[in-house]
Amino acid sequence: MAKKQDWIIGFFFFGAVIVFIFFILLIVFGMVGSSNEISFSGAGEKVGVIELNGIITSSRSIAKQFKKFDKDASIKAIVFRINSPGGGIAASQEIYEQVKRTRDHGKPIIASMGSVAASGGYYVALGASKIMANPGTTTGSIGVIAEIPNFKKLLDKIGIQFTIIKSGKYKDIGSPYRKVTGDEMYHLQQWIDNGYDQFVRTIVKERKLDEKRVREIGDGRVYTGEQALGLSLIDSLGTYDDAIQWAGKMGGIKGEPKVFREREKRVTVFDLVRGDIGGFIRNNLGTWPRVKYQMVF
Repeated sequence: MAKKQDWIIGFFFFGAVIVFIFFILLIVFGMVGSSNEISFSGAGEKVGVIELNGIITSSRSIAKQFKKFDKDASIKAIVFRINSPGGGIAASQEIYEQVKRTRDHGKPIIASMGSVAASGGYYVALGASKIMANPGTTTGSIGVIAEIPNFKKLLDKIGIQFTIIKSGKYKDIGSPYRKVTGDEMYHLQQWIDNGYDQFVRTIVKERKLDEKRVREIGDGRVYTGEQALGLSLIDSLGTYDDAIQWAGKMGGIKGEPKVFREREKRVTVFDLVRGDIGGFIRNNLGTWPRVKYQMVF
């Protein structure tokens, strides 16, 4: 009995240490956010730059910047710089819709892919006027993934059991405390397939591609930027600077474009927990199953 209690105490102590270390890392490495301060480079009319970095957990910050630039008549075009493996489906779709809305209002947008712009990172780029990637950019990974951990063997080993009281047989679907049944797997697969169909329809509409072809190449495989160009998933190859120049031309800017962006600043731990980092915690340490447009290596 004492040995079992030691297992339980050790399990929860280990969990507490992991959470503590996680928050320390957030404080040390993650204390950046956006402010209303502006930085400029170059001379002439302005190209606005909006950056999306890391896993997509929230649309709020990116959508806010697009709305702001959309209303600013001095910004003639936008470069949407993407370095993301994707993330939440709803957040990715909300960003895409805001990018598309800004584009449809008449403001040219160049999606500029950095090292990685895959899955949801590719999805958000679809709302832009044009998509540019480096030859070595990792993109593609078109599809949906759901993650359902199973802690049953571990819980059995340390003597922890859960009693579930539910209103319907699917109410605890994806519970980490038991195995998924065959019937539940069928239901979950339908759920995943619908999310995938939404992804495919968006690509077909925005890239003017045949649906059968999109499903052939959109099976989760990743592509280089050079391969993506050959598959018509993007429009051109080029660097971030090339994207700035292209946006300037599309915006009718004469001469060297002036780059306009929100400057990063340090924020408090409270801001981290409340904002996008809080979204990361909720999306990755919260309830299951989680369904995502995200590349997984």
